[in-house]
Order: sequence, then structure tokens, then C-alpha cells
Amino acid sequence: METTRAVQDYLKAIYALQTAGGAVVNARLAQRLGISPPSVSAMIRRLEVGALVRRLPSGELVLTALGEAQALRTVRRHRLIETLLYRCLGVPWDEVHDEAEVLEHAISARLEDRIATALGHPSHDPHGDPIPPRDGVHEEGWPRPLDSAPEGASVVVERVSDRNADVLRHLAEIGVVPGTVLGVEQRVPFGGPLWVRVAGVRHALGDVLVGSIFGSVQDKELENSGAMGAIPEGEDRCAFNADTAADRAGSQPLAEVQL
Repeated sequence: METTRAVQDYLKAIYALQTAGGAVVNARLAQRLGISPPSVSAMIRRLEVGALVRRLPSGELVLTALGEAQALRTVRRHRLIETLLYRCLGVPWDEVHDEAEVLEHAISARLEDRIATALGHPSHDPHGDPIPPRDGVHEEGWPRPLDSAPEGASVVVERVSDRNADVLRHLAEIGVVPGTVLGVEQRVPFGGPLWVRVAGVRHALGDVLVGSIFGSVQDKELENSGAMGAIPEGEDRCAFNADTAADRAGSQPLAEVQL
């Protein structure tokens, strides 16, 4: 079947739900995409006919090998574009997701390869999401959720959900990005916040914030070591710069160099 923008969006959404855990059913898919259940049902029938999705006897949806391959191509482009926007254009990490949602459908495979080369073939996007390779096996695996860490643990943030721009903006303001070490200090009972320490400062995180953070528990001495993976302000964040562009394109101005 023709790989339209809608098909790419559906396959990517099914892949995201499938890898995050839990059964992928029409209702969850409709909620994630913001589309009516009848419209989702109609598209799923098309995807089944196109051998991109199959439905298990339980009603759960799973991607076929062909469907997963197409989903990963879109995921790769999305995360490469996010990285390009963040590193090279200075777009804040809370804005790159929405921009990439549009651009992922517009670039060619050739431009995708050139973006990857210009960025130095990054392994992760600004939110810590792994970027699928051009070829070969991709491992999406999610780290442990922050709410599973015990009190007294030091957690290195590895991945932050990009589903909520307001959450991303707030976390950036308090210094919580991939590479940051959080000291888990106190879990207030009866629905209270989780108190964490970031670079020596205590912060109370509610359920929405806690549910957006994933990482690994580390040794105690790492607790106050600060952000290890964050890109400092003012640092050259793009591997493709004016000097390398001139080398590749003679005396052509950077604005005229085609990635």
C-alpha cells in the first residue's frame, strides 16, 4: 500500500505504544493520535490489508516485520531532525518534537543520510531516545522509571518523555536532562510529591513530572556530580560548521551548501 503521511503516523504510534509496554488496542491508538475510534478502525483495516499490522485473537494490534521496518524509518528521521534542530539551530528541546512531526514526512532518504553524517551519526536525540540505525538491529528498550527508584538512590537520567512540552520546559529549568544525576530523597505518602536533589538543590516532583523521567540507579557518590550529558550553553553544538562546509563546497557560502 502507499506510504502516506497518515500511514507513517499510525505505524509510528503503534510502535511507540508497543515498545512502551501494554496492549495496543484501537482505543489507546485513538487517544494517542487524537483521532475518533471509527477513523482508527478504518485505517487499521487498511493497514491489515497492506500487511503492515495484524490483530491477535485477543484484539491486540502488532506490527508485522514490514510495518516495523517502515515505522523505524519514520522514527529515525524524526529523532535525527530533533537532534539537528536542537544542536544546529538552537531550537529548545521542548519545541523540537512538534517541528519534527511535520518535517519527518518531507525529507528524502538522501537528505536523511546527509543529516546523520553532518551530526556525526548520533546515537540519541535530545530527549535521550535512541536513534534507529540506517541498517541493522534497533533496541528501543526503556530504562527504569524514576518512580521505581528507592529513597536514597542516585539516578542518572537517561531518557525523558517528549509528549508534553510544558513538562520538558520545566524540567530543563530545574536542570533535569539526560545525563543529570538525581538524588532521590523522600517520597511523600498519600499522593504527595517525590523530593529529589539536582546539583545540590531540592525539588518536589509531582506524578506527571516523575512519570516522564527514566534512568538507571548509580552509586551514591554520583548523586551530586551534576549534568553529565547536557550540552553547555554557548558550546558549538553542530558537527557541521562553516569551515567544514567550505571545505566540501569550495568557496560556496554556508547558506548555499545543500545538506
